[in-house]
Amino acid sequence: MRWMVLALVAGAAQAQPDLGARPVFPAPDPARVTLGQQLFYDPILSGNRTVSCATCHHPDLGTADALSLGLGDGGIGLGRDRRADPENMPEARIPRNAPGLWNLGASEFTRFFHDGRLELDPSQPNGIRTPLGADMTQGFDSPLAAQAMFPVLSPDEMAGHYSENDISRAVRLGLLSQPGGAWDLIAARVAAIPEYRDGFEAALPGQDITFAAIANVIADFIAVEWRADDALFDRYMAGEADLNPEQTQGMELFYGEAGCATCHSGWLQTDHDFHAIGVPQFGPGKAARFESHQRDTGRMRVTGDPADAYAFRTPSLRNVTLTAPYGHNGAFATLEAMIRHHLDPQTSLEAWRITEAMLPDLAGVNDLSMTSDPDQKVAIGQSNVLQSIHLSDADVSAILAFLATLESAPVRLGVPKSVPSGLPVVGR
Repeated sequence: MRWMVLALVAGAAQAQPDLGARPVFPAPDPARVTLGQQLFYDPILSGNRTVSCATCHHPDLGTADALSLGLGDGGIGLGRDRRADPENMPEARIPRNAPGLWNLGASEFTRFFHDGRLELDPSQPNGIRTPLGADMTQGFDSPLAAQAMFPVLSPDEMAGHYSENDISRAVRLGLLSQPGGAWDLIAARVAAIPEYRDGFEAALPGQDITFAAIANVIADFIAVEWRADDALFDRYMAGEADLNPEQTQGMELFYGEAGCATCHSGWLQTDHDFHAIGVPQFGPGKAARFESHQRDTGRMRVTGDPADAYAFRTPSLRNVTLTAPYGHNGAFATLEAMIRHHLDPQTSLEAWRITEAMLPDLAGVNDLSMTSDPDQKVAIGQSNVLQSIHLSDADVSAILAFLATLESAPVRLGVPKSVPSGLPVVGR
């Protein structure tokens, strides 16, 4: 990492990392943002009308859910209090950790989900690539908008399970973007509510209420609501504040000896690339439902390249202090544990136990299938690209102190008191 010359910061000389160009953020129309806020918190988009986007991405929980692997449809409660509904038991845990939504509106975010299976690609008919094909990208303004609606069509997340409702039936039959499919059913629900009709006419005059239009305004809300680029670190970089000695030491380690910035680069501390770092695997995995084994090979599921096995997208570290647990499956309950895993992934992989994960009780599931497979553990270890390094306890504490300077959780629109459907607002 290149370093700039010493700069005078609030009267003191401190070295600053060279982070390149600042992120570029859009400025969506406020009417679209307000409409997106209502839809983000409205359970009307879920098959059984019980789950909203906020169930797994709540601002009180750092825009995530505080769980390693969450419960979508069939769950009751929020965050660590979430549990299975005995009247509508979930079929499985959600196979990957719910990521935070911070700064996803920045133009540099062009790949989404832990494996990047949805990404900007000008060579594709609609400019977005997904394994589901071009029919699943029609009408979306951006990859952010497209990814915002994928959970809506997931049985375990929001759609519900077979025969429970009209949307879940359409999803299980593979009727998604076709006329009369799940897209149309969801749009019709929203269009049947007068307040939403008025809201769309104000925000998108003369346009029909479609599945893609719903996604587009939700993306506008996410882009504005969780823009977080006014942390202490930003003020330090602007010459408006100092870091204390421990934070400065942590920054120097982060951009120097510890090598964190090799992957966590730029203003948002991510290279937007994919790396295998030996994170332990557990839970249902991301294998197809028809496969007899449980595993999650990460980016390899997208590219088919064995070199991408067990590689996952580098997360941004903005507000990382708010989004525990950590890893693509939330294997590590604390940020310190995640850092220490980076120092010696192989030893950490061998020592890890399921008790480190934050998992709500769910009867009838085998969370240890992947963990107890010795061949898979060997493969995960062999895929790791990190070199072991030694840092003292004081060094780790300093890095944690530096990461705290990246915290900036603005309050803008917040959680609405009610939503147009009249359904309960999650988290109120």
